[in-house]
Amino acid sequence: MAEYDVDLFVIGGGSGGVRAARIAAGYGARVMVAEEYRMGGTCVIRGCVPKKLFVIGSHVHQEIEDAAGFGWTIPPATFDWPTLIRNKDKEIARLEAAYTANVEKSGAQIVKSRAVFEGPHTLLLADGKKVTAKYVLIATGGRPNHGAEIPGIEHVISSDEAFHLAQLPKRVVVQGGGYIALEFAGIFAGYGSDVTLVYRGENILRGFDDDVRAHVRKEMEKRGITIITGCTIDRVEKHGKEFTTHLSGGSSLASDQVMFAIGRHPNVANLGLEKAGVAINPKNGGIATDEWSKTSVPHIYAIGDVTHRINLTPVAIREGHAFADTVFGKRPVEVDHANIPTAVFSQPEVGTVGLSEAEARAKYSHVDIYKADFRPIKATMSGRDTRVLMKLVVDGTSDRVLGCHIVGDAAAEIIQAVAIAVKMKATKADFDATMALHPTAAEELVTMRTPTARHVRQAAE
Repeated sequence: MAEYDVDLFVIGGGSGGVRAARIAAGYGARVMVAEEYRMGGTCVIRGCVPKKLFVIGSHVHQEIEDAAGFGWTIPPATFDWPTLIRNKDKEIARLEAAYTANVEKSGAQIVKSRAVFEGPHTLLLADGKKVTAKYVLIATGGRPNHGAEIPGIEHVISSDEAFHLAQLPKRVVVQGGGYIALEFAGIFAGYGSDVTLVYRGENILRGFDDDVRAHVRKEMEKRGITIITGCTIDRVEKHGKEFTTHLSGGSSLASDQVMFAIGRHPNVANLGLEKAGVAINPKNGGIATDEWSKTSVPHIYAIGDVTHRINLTPVAIREGHAFADTVFGKRPVEVDHANIPTAVFSQPEVGTVGLSEAEARAKYSHVDIYKADFRPIKATMSGRDTRVLMKLVVDGTSDRVLGCHIVGDAAAEIIQAVAIAVKMKATKADFDATMALHPTAAEELVTMRTPTARHVRQAAE
């Protein structure tokens, strides 16, 4: 008789947990995956995938407007929100079925149940069944965080509910200044809503390059989105089907929907972690892990957003794969979390990899900045008032490209390719030696020859 029921028990059927389960099963491990909601996790079910579908659809109205400059006369277009929701749901259901099928094809078993720790090696399912496991992987992701309780918080929705609204609200107030807040502000505005964004900081996109932050804000405001910074929402009142949002500055806003997107918190509550001896990282509230994703308990690992390290789906997938290779493939793989490309599917889109200008100047004594701010070729015909930003951050001593930041159409697609060069430690000379592809916006990355700024830190005497 085997000492344990399974070799690996995975809590969470999201992208990271699924990848780990499949790879471990491929190595011959007996694997069980517990998912209490839907296979696919946040990204597939109520995150990046449906968000990107919404973003794509929200661009259509602008494309119709821009078409006139190219000679197209298009009859007045109409939009139906319930159709969008219905078609999105069909696509998500297809992806969920694919995730389920792929796990089962690998030989892993799926149980549609919540699972909590009863002990270091024992998991309790919702039906009362107990399962013992040699190894346990926690991949429960994150959940929306509304912050401090305020009067009327029960009237506020998160991105989870935004994907299932019965109708498109005419007026929306969104609190937040990060990925999700900006993306949904652009989505709602693109479909025709009047959008106001409220953020507590001095400017949106905290942690991004300052030029990116300023450029995105200016472009969003050009598109009719009202951005109020240095302010928070104090309370929300409901009057029939409408809401009044009271701001910390004393003003108020009327709307048909109020959405909070002020961050996500690791999904660690009520998992029984204390019964297993799994420690929480006091700095971020996520499960504490080492560089191998191992927790304070040697046979229990954690990956993805539940660790609150870098909350991106590809990171969770890479960590899950590395865990399975290390533990079951006997091929130790440590995930490199440096120079990870990321995109904000705001409108305009942001793509970035590597260090911001401020980060580079704090770390390196000589930093050169190359920046281009220009009107894209499409706008010369459409007449739209919009500009693209391209920026390279370079170590002036070694000539290595430390960071690349793009705001504009297809920024995410461009930055994925540029990230390869940054990861390979390409130099500015390597960029310069690369032939430009004309006419494109991205050719600016290989044609900027003169620094727009040069920062040299004087050595202390």
